[in-house]
Amino acid sequence: MSAWTINSESSLQSFIGDIRESFRAHKFLKVSAKTGKARSLDQNAISHVWYEQLARELKEDDALGHKCFCKLHYGVPILRAEDEEFRLFYDAALLGLTYEQKIEAMKFVPVTSNMTKPQLSKYLEAMQNGFSDKVRLEFPEGWHEKEK
Repeated sequence: MSAWTINSESSLQSFIGDIRESFRAHKFLKVSAKTGKARSLDQNAISHVWYEQLARELKEDDALGHKCFCKLHYGVPILRAEDEEFRLFYDAALLGLTYEQKIEAMKFVPVTSNMTKPQLSKYLEAMQNGFSDKVRLEFPEGWHEKEK
């Protein structure tokens, strides 16, 4: 399977040429595309700071356990709703598992790493809302303006 990042006129032209050649060779293509840039390092850093904060304040689990919980409860619903390829994978591979098996699978299944900036913003806001009655997860000042 091939993947392209198209972020200039020349990379668009190369992509079109590659697709044309691939179609000539195989006479069948299935192509999917995602728009928008990948998440930022700031967003990624926030999620990991929050997993550590959750582990310190809610001692029933460590940072990895909280990460798995958040990926399953907040990330999976976002990707299932917005990414057909992820939904098909999740439904075929994980839907029938027990809750404990799904939590364990989150150690290995990429969820947040597949998110766009807007999706990761939704994820962080869902985390914040989901824990609002127990822990105060705060965005750095000015973060919303910079990341959305």
